[in-house]
Amino acid sequence: MQKLKYLAIFLLPATVGFSFMSEGWWTFVPAIVFFYLVPFIELMLPEDASNPDLEGRNQLAKDRFYDVLLYCMVPVQYGFLFWYLSIIGNVNSYLDQFGQTLGMGMMCGIIGINVGHELGHRSSRFERLLGELLLLTSLENHFIPYHNRGHHMNVATHKDPATARKNEWLYQFWFRSQIGSYFQAWKIEMQRMVISGYQKLNWRNKMVQYVFFQLIFILSIYMLFDLFVLTQFLKVALIGILLLETVNYIEHYGLLRKQRDNGTYERVRRSHSWNSNHLIGRAVLFELSRHSDHHYKPDRPYQLLESHDESPTMPTGYPGMMLLAFLPPLYFRVMNKRLMQLQEI
Repeated sequence: MQKLKYLAIFLLPATVGFSFMSEGWWTFVPAIVFFYLVPFIELMLPEDASNPDLEGRNQLAKDRFYDVLLYCMVPVQYGFLFWYLSIIGNVNSYLDQFGQTLGMGMMCGIIGINVGHELGHRSSRFERLLGELLLLTSLENHFIPYHNRGHHMNVATHKDPATARKNEWLYQFWFRSQIGSYFQAWKIEMQRMVISGYQKLNWRNKMVQYVFFQLIFILSIYMLFDLFVLTQFLKVALIGILLLETVNYIEHYGLLRKQRDNGTYERVRRSHSWNSNHLIGRAVLFELSRHSDHHYKPDRPYQLLESHDESPTMPTGYPGMMLLAFLPPLYFRVMNKRLMQLQEI
């Protein structure tokens, strides 16, 4: 079961494929499953905060299954994106278009960006390339330089656009985080070029590469299909991005590191990210919900992430928390109480 639980990710392409072959309200099956059924089931199921022992950790670290499963997500993501682009131009019903676009957008967020995030942390150039290919399906490639060298450095401070502030509405956060992270990615890459002795804008700059390949990708979709299909793709990419930013919002809401007298901040600890041990979200999102340990050990593969008592916990899993975030006053009522409890400890 330790292995097989991660195969739950294939429920997403299965429901999206059903959506592509359906009409009417049936096209919304992916959203119903992942944002209605999953949150409901997670409320019923007990959490699992257990961690593998030393022997189990060694076995998990050596088992290639966990890496190969991530690699398989690349052909799955591109296959479904091509399927979507091939059919959406012939869908006449606005309801069907919306349902199928929402389903593909969920794949861009859950597989394209989330798995791209996991692979983007790897040291292997091959694995990082796969991560970049996945992120390309949401035009979100700047995520890698910003996330690895910006977010992980500045998390839980006001320097980090992806750290949601207390009482900040989700809809305001979407803009601040996405725009702020994009410009930080450019700044990070230009600083890297200067340190390496190159011109700020040259082909070694990853942001220059990303802009070039994104333009090629967009142009290819336009030439293979038409302007309407391209606009639908951009909607899909936007949905993926908004899912990412909503996850960013719930992962760090209101948590701040203490600033020292010299202006620096205390070390990132597990207490600076919200954690969730709800089983379904852990499996489908490749342990992203054990986010506290991810920030404590960013290079730790997903199957080795741990749960610790010092990690602040969410009242439910990621899907349920994302739905709650869409209702800011209710979200503040729930989460601000937990922030106060943390401050009293």
